[in-house]
Amino acid sequence: MKSSSMDFSLSRRAFTSSMIGLTSVSLKGLSKKDEKKKRLLLGFDNFSIRALGWKAPRLVEYATKNKVDALLFSDLDVYESFDHGYLREIGQEVKKQKIILHAGTGGICQTSKSFKDKHGTAEEHLRLLIKVTKSLGSSVARCYLGSSKDRKTEGGIRKHMDNTIKTLKKVRTQAMDAGVKIAVENHAGDMHSRELVQLIEQAGPEFVGATIDTGNSTWTLEDPVETFRNLAPYAVCSGIRDSMIWQSDKGAKVQWTAMGDGCVDLQTLFKEWSDACPETPVQIETISGFAKEFPYLEKDFWPPYSTIRPDDYSCFLALARKGKTLAPFSAPDGVDKKKAQQDYQLTELEKSFVYCRENLGIGRKSA
Repeated sequence: MKSSSMDFSLSRRAFTSSMIGLTSVSLKGLSKKDEKKKRLLLGFDNFSIRALGWKAPRLVEYATKNKVDALLFSDLDVYESFDHGYLREIGQEVKKQKIILHAGTGGICQTSKSFKDKHGTAEEHLRLLIKVTKSLGSSVARCYLGSSKDRKTEGGIRKHMDNTIKTLKKVRTQAMDAGVKIAVENHAGDMHSRELVQLIEQAGPEFVGATIDTGNSTWTLEDPVETFRNLAPYAVCSGIRDSMIWQSDKGAKVQWTAMGDGCVDLQTLFKEWSDACPETPVQIETISGFAKEFPYLEKDFWPPYSTIRPDDYSCFLALARKGKTLAPFSAPDGVDKKKAQQDYQLTELEKSFVYCRENLGIGRKSA
């Protein structure tokens, strides 16, 4: 008897959803120990609490106190020294606390408008990062290309992608010998997630992976869930926050938020995360308190973003239609502004820890 394909075929997304459902049912029969192993790893990026200016040892203390599974040092300024012994000692303390450590830095594209030569050329900068990562005993080195400004330069983002690929290929042997994967982030509107996939594939996925940033997805008019789907096969690191998106006279405004305070479909995101890359830590990177406008109703907006696909754009618009206006953060009257900002950043991060543990089932250590 013949059956129609409609009766028996499942779309990829429907199949994934059905498997997620089966997984959640099967977890009921697991012991508490086994169930904890199935939870995603919870961590944070030190940029979340940048106003405090803490160095690496203090950040490790904070991570230990908050019982996180992972920690990302996303810049090189957290270290007092690049001496191997100093870095090795930090790595040993992190390991003792059973925390997964990722190292990181800023831009490694020498043609980018935001490139800084503090650590030499782009190649020298990247080689230093690999050296630091190895000394720490880490296997992941996060970095990025640049920012949305690079899309507006002559040659567009493709020119800067090609420059970054050349730099990455120059350090391939060093990275492979060190056992370090270079995790390039979708950063501040530089690359759409599909463009980042191209960069990884052309540089070499055997030593280059992705840092998924769900907040930066909005800078290229992406739904963070779609960004995840594109980057999940390459994901080794992350910078995660929620976003509130709402319509404006010129297009849309985006305000990054603590987890649970935005309009991103976090339930779907992390169900799929559990299935696609369960050992990639969910590193919280809260950058809250202000809104950025994306004036896509104005024709001048589009030339740098001409490669955005209509289906990606429509997903972003759907989020904007369901979002609501948020007020920016401002320090209370009579309160020191620096101290208020520090307290605000700590509150946003710790609120996110609670939401992830209690509402999303993320985190393998008891809070």
